[in-house]
Amino acid sequence: MPTNQPQIVETLARYATSLKYEDLPPEVVRVAKRIIIDSIGCGIGAFSAETSQIANKLAAGVSAVRGATVMCSGVKTSPELAVFANGTMIRYLDFNDGYISLASGHPSDTIASVLSTAELMGRSGRDLITGTVLAYEVFCRVLDVFDSRPLGLDAATVIGLAATAAGGRMMGLTQQEIVHAIGIYVVGGAAINQTRVGTLSNWKACASAEASRNAIFAVELAQAGMTGPNEVFEGRDGFFNRIARKPFRLPKLAGAGSGAEAFGMMRCFAKRFTLGQYAQTVAQAAVEARAYFADPSEIEEVNIRVSRTAIHIMADSPDKWQPRTHETADHSMPYAAAVALMYGTVEEQYYEDPYLHDQRLLDLVGRVRCLPSDEADRVELEMNLCDLEIVLKSGQRKNVRVEYHRGHWKNPMTDAEVEEKFRSLARKQLRPAQTDDLLRQLWALDGLPQAGALIAATRV
Repeated sequence: MPTNQPQIVETLARYATSLKYEDLPPEVVRVAKRIIIDSIGCGIGAFSAETSQIANKLAAGVSAVRGATVMCSGVKTSPELAVFANGTMIRYLDFNDGYISLASGHPSDTIASVLSTAELMGRSGRDLITGTVLAYEVFCRVLDVFDSRPLGLDAATVIGLAATAAGGRMMGLTQQEIVHAIGIYVVGGAAINQTRVGTLSNWKACASAEASRNAIFAVELAQAGMTGPNEVFEGRDGFFNRIARKPFRLPKLAGAGSGAEAFGMMRCFAKRFTLGQYAQTVAQAAVEARAYFADPSEIEEVNIRVSRTAIHIMADSPDKWQPRTHETADHSMPYAAAVALMYGTVEEQYYEDPYLHDQRLLDLVGRVRCLPSDEADRVELEMNLCDLEIVLKSGQRKNVRVEYHRGHWKNPMTDAEVEEKFRSLARKQLRPAQTDDLLRQLWALDGLPQAGALIAATRV
């Protein structure tokens, strides 16, 4: 990197301390509200999952003088354990939003860190919105210039970086303190991608939560006066030389004077199905293809043509055709296609018994082929293209093409659809009146005096 360029940590720290709510275009504020609604809904919907309960139990075993709250349970614990538990819940269902660029990930994995620090510091709803936009901007812009996949790194590495910047802002750190916090986080924050390879474990939902937990601990350390190592990106043994193997330069971060389209948040997408992001169009195409047969037994084979990246992430090994865990199933393109073809939707219950051992369903999964598409590769940054072909036993061939799934930033859900998704998740834990009250607070977030009221309103 040229010596006349500011260090990345300085750029991020300056941005974290300078971004103001008044800098945000109204459309960005509206999208931020939708994202926060979607993320909290995903967290509430996953509260009873075994993985979430493990995190909740761990958090409940620790008390803190200056504590933060776990959603739904109301457990008061240390800030970093609250972030871990809430982050695990938000991520567990694989229903939270996504972003695809040089690499891909779930920027809403940062929401837990912003929520907990907002509660801790008594921040307003406007502060929460600003912190969320900040976290998204850091995450998205780093992914625009840094492809972690060839290095075997998980996107949780970048989640933690964004959570450190946003958490430092919410905790009121100075620019120099945020520099120290980022230094502390980065030297130990490289998360490897083995989390998402082969048969997947409970940790799939926890990797980004762990990165956020480490991020908030780094922020607390810096706030207490701890200094961090310098030149963590550019130094002799820094991130560029030892991890990335080459430098990158941050693109301009959106702020005062930027139009809405300049914010990375505006290119993120919501999910219609509780399923990995690269198979959203696959599931939609399979649902639409049900119009061509009366019974799945009529299907001879299913050919899915998608990008090589999609295959690498969601159809990379035999485990994806015979998933043995919830986490493997919700990251399996062939399994999702078969479920959608057989049942007309893809929902959480299909990733558990008896479906994982349903021979009729598994036979259909075995007839699915995932094939690389040059066209899908070319347009990968703009659309999640899927061409699905069904070959019937009669010899007929039927094709369905989906370019932008419902929820994609070029085919967005309406506010009513966002709200209905939230209600479908919240009803698992909350009374209808409680859900109504929480939604009112969320839509009016820019006028909420205490953002911590949101977490209190999720108490089961």
